[in-house]
Amino acid sequence: MATSRTMTQADLQSCVELALAEAGRLGASEAEVGVSTDTGLSVTARMRDVETLEYHRDRGMGVTLYRGKCKGSASTADLSAQAIRETVAKAFSIAGFTAEDPCAGLPDADMLARDIPDLDLNHPWAIEPDAARDLAISCEAAALEFDPRISNSEGATLSSHQGLRVFGNSLGFVAGYASTMHSLSCAVIGQQNGEMQRDYWYSSVRDYRDLESAASIGATAARRTLERLGAQQLSTRVVPVLFVPELARGLIGSFLGAIRGGSQYRRASFLLDVAGKQVFPSWFNCMERPHLMKALGSAPFDSEGVATRDRQLVDQGVVTGYVLSTYSARKLGLKTTGNAGGVHNLLVQPGSVTGEHDFNALLKMMNRGLIVTELMGSGVNGVTGDYSRGAAGVWVENGQMAYPVHEITIAGNLKDMFHNMVAVGSDVDVRGGIRTGSILLESMTVAGG
Repeated sequence: MATSRTMTQADLQSCVELALAEAGRLGASEAEVGVSTDTGLSVTARMRDVETLEYHRDRGMGVTLYRGKCKGSASTADLSAQAIRETVAKAFSIAGFTAEDPCAGLPDADMLARDIPDLDLNHPWAIEPDAARDLAISCEAAALEFDPRISNSEGATLSSHQGLRVFGNSLGFVAGYASTMHSLSCAVIGQQNGEMQRDYWYSSVRDYRDLESAASIGATAARRTLERLGAQQLSTRVVPVLFVPELARGLIGSFLGAIRGGSQYRRASFLLDVAGKQVFPSWFNCMERPHLMKALGSAPFDSEGVATRDRQLVDQGVVTGYVLSTYSARKLGLKTTGNAGGVHNLLVQPGSVTGEHDFNALLKMMNRGLIVTELMGSGVNGVTGDYSRGAAGVWVENGQMAYPVHEITIAGNLKDMFHNMVAVGSDVDVRGGIRTGSILLESMTVAGG
């Protein structure tokens, strides 16, 4: 095995094939093997100087095999032939001590990916540390020079990562693909009349040529910080609440968590048995699109080798099914949905009862209420749906942003929040695996300090 040089996909495939052959030799009834390599560079600049510079190069293998319905797993960072054989032997030994599980085992063979589409996910960036440093410094400088009130910085960070993954199992499946992820971020602190506020901005892409410019990221971070100066508190009230796109993503993430197979079969979800039931308003739609070119959530197959596919997850407010791996599907008497490892590009369709609206139109629709621009804490109960989090944002009067607010808490129940959505904006944020615009809710309780 090639272990002292950069490993190719063919090298990783050889590692997988060796492990599978060894599992068969030992008498495993089924086996699956994943092997990956990852390289990356990360540079953080603070106050116009380098604070950290990190380079990493990782590799590893995970082996899972079955002796009947008994499962054993082991992993190693050593991809030499001897280490691979020893890792397989360890997994085989562990399987001799585990209890039988009737739902354990590989996916059905007809669910595996056979045609592996090229989704244009791999765009290596041969940026040198000096150039990375200069880009991070220029990003922070754009923020520091934006306004004299930007008095301090938490830094600007440039990260570039490239990974290669190959997965195979004893059903004859072996496939892999390379991918990259590049990001540039900046966070700064503004000061005025003894008050300090902080905010940030970032860009995250597959192709480094698609990164937002350093000057734009720095300027946006500074502008957002300045908009928070002069923040006030609010008295307790029940009002409409508008989540900006980067936070609206979290609401949809809570929905996904509630319909995951694990939450369903454990009976630990506030949305139990909702397949075929109305959860959102009738205008609400969302779908999974795992094969979008260059998208951050795209993947040709899931972490079990099951083919990913387009699906409508919510159709006119009705949940069409769950998010399932092979194991959770069997626990529920269903079929895997190709979501072992998560959802791949969930797209929330902009809309409302009256059609699509941009951000300014949502403000006019809300008229008087709260824009949430920051959330703090983790007060979301996935079993009951109770939602209570610290927040900051902007108060809106007569459809116009009036003044920033902070030190508040927003509270509600996710079931009610989903049901009472008023609109999803057209200002869609594509910097993640969940793509959504701003989400306007009919009402939440807002509590002041």
